[in-house]
Amino acid sequence: MGFNLLGVRRARLVASNGVVPKGYLAVYVGEKMKRFMIPIGYLNQPSFQDLLSLAVEEFGYHHPMGGLTIPCREDVFLNIMSAMS
Repeated sequence: MGFNLLGVRRARLVASNGVVPKGYLAVYVGEKMKRFMIPIGYLNQPSFQDLLSLAVEEFGYHHPMGGLTIPCREDVFLNIMSAMS
């Protein structure tokens, strides 16, 4: 399957108090709008840029969760995050 668990751990890093740690960005993904923390370095990756383009097409610049919402399935998102790490 080629799934890199290190990338999943990084993408799922959540502070216990709900605060986004320095160097990370909170995004909401999937039907249940699950919150993930991703390293801000991922923003420059071409595959993440594709996800951002999807978000703009779907929501424009208004995101219903108050944070960045990525319109894709959770498993697809985790695969992309694993490939980036």
